[in-house]
Amino acid sequence: QVQLVESGGGLVQAGGSLRLSCTASERTFSSYVMGWFRQAPGKEREFVAAITSSGGRTPYADSVKGRFTISRDNAKNTAYLQMNSLKPEDTAVYYCAADPRSIYYSPLGYNYWGQGTQVTVSS
Repeated sequence: QVQLVESGGGLVQAGGSLRLSCTASERTFSSYVMGWFRQAPGKEREFVAAITSSGGRTPYADSVKGRFTISRDNAKNTAYLQMNSLKPEDTAVYYCAADPRSIYYSPLGYNYWGQGTQVTVSS
């Protein structure tokens, strides 16, 4: 059972930056694909970014491409989401997810989830 804990959310003005962290309890973290999703009020959970176990592949949603960067530090069992040039429409609860198999763009593909961290971008 992999436990994931997100941190780094908060309130920021439009144009600002935040870095989210997701720390895993699992010592085999390095073998897991990590994903970031977000869910705004009244909307479905949507894919933001993902990263393969080696970090060699990092797909992004079109809405965040060029502004967000996903990375990981396998020695620290931690994945990151650096968010720059934030917009009010980025406001959501952000979740990290893990799966040992592959990158999935649907939240249904991930077995393990964190509790979420709120990101609020004011205009």
